[in-house]
Amino acid sequence: MRKPLMMVMMVIALIGMILTGCKDSETASTKEPASKPASGTKTNKDAVVIRYAHFQPAGLDQPKQAAALAFESYVESHTNGEVQVEIYPASQLGDADTVLEGLKLGSIQMGVVHDGPISSLYPPMGVYNMPFLFKNQGEAWSVFDGDYTKNLAEDMKKQTGIRLLGLADNGIRQFTNSKKEIKSVADMKGLKMRVQPSPLYEKLVQGTGASPSAIAWTELPTALQQKVVDGQENGVTNILAASLFQTQKHVTLSNHVYSFHAYMISDAFFSKLTQEQQKVVQEGVDIAKWIHRGMTANQDMNAGAILSEKGMKVTTLTPEAVEEFRQATQPAVADWMKETVGEKWVEDLLAEVEALRNE
Repeated sequence: MRKPLMMVMMVIALIGMILTGCKDSETASTKEPASKPASGTKTNKDAVVIRYAHFQPAGLDQPKQAAALAFESYVESHTNGEVQVEIYPASQLGDADTVLEGLKLGSIQMGVVHDGPISSLYPPMGVYNMPFLFKNQGEAWSVFDGDYTKNLAEDMKKQTGIRLLGLADNGIRQFTNSKKEIKSVADMKGLKMRVQPSPLYEKLVQGTGASPSAIAWTELPTALQQKVVDGQENGVTNILAASLFQTQKHVTLSNHVYSFHAYMISDAFFSKLTQEQQKVVQEGVDIAKWIHRGMTANQDMNAGAILSEKGMKVTTLTPEAVEEFRQATQPAVADWMKETVGEKWVEDLLAEVEALRNE
């Protein structure tokens, strides 16, 4: 396991240097109104255009935007302007379902979408959300870049017409609540916990003894303020983005799900590119995903300090408590996954993680 852990630290150390090279692109990419290409005016009328959608704000401090700018710079420079990228941040092209439909139809060429909506379109992608599957980012990234994901991507392409180019982080999910410190599974009993609309997360929370309540992300801050629910679970990036620390006094660093973002492209569009252009697009994504991973991992690895500064009381689970949570949640979710997406996808993933740990 030394290699994955060293990989995490090296990526985080390199992020600052990489992002420095994106600053000039940021100026052009964030000043256009939503009705225009977000990455500026292009001059080559014969160029192939990639309309690139994501959902984070157009700031260099946002992992998706920083990664998008790096992708834009690499692809345009390495195709001599034959392929040009128009970045549409902050849901300018619609919500996740709209972007996924656009990718299927080819009206949107490329999108970076989080796990929940993708799993609704292609359920096997939900297997990565199995609770307590990964012990650290290095394990997750090794699986994201391994044979298992390649096989899953090929099947998804056949079934949806969308090609998966890479996976990056959407933050490690943690439990927060307004009532009490959570040190064990027993402390979850009686809490009303918001979950994203997904049977997976409902079963996860039910396994802890808490009561799940499906609430859309846009409605979550109000639901917490009005005490419709006591708590929720999300990564530090989302906790900060929605200022959830204003209503949530306690955070438990449970690391229960490694949430992901998928870099995807319309396969019909991709197939029309030349082989050299396809190669450059894939290389651009490979660069982008590591920037994205490193920025998110930096926040996740410093979650305790970051959230403590926001006034939250931080609790870190002991190894024994983590195992207790795993036993309470993983078997039920795994059984549900086997029924929903097929036993092979679940068993093969567990086998790949186990093989990784035995290297």
